[in-house]
Amino acid sequence: MKTEFKAVLKQDGDWWIGWVEEIPGVNSQGSTREELLDNLKSALEEAVEMNRSTAIDAAGDGFEEVTITT
Repeated sequence: MKTEFKAVLKQDGDWWIGWVEEIPGVNSQGSTREELLDNLKSALEEAVEMNRSTAIDAAGDGFEEVTITT
């Protein structure tokens, strides 16, 4: 399953800055548009993995993991 996210991008002087719309706190910058997109992808992957770990730790023992498709 491939999940897609939307990002808002803006060139600000010499920098490109961007925010992933669906995940608060996932933002980045880059000296080029392509670098920004790579940085946003990395930041998004790290945030999702951190949130996943936090949820599993919070659930403790005996949890069930399911896939939700929207």
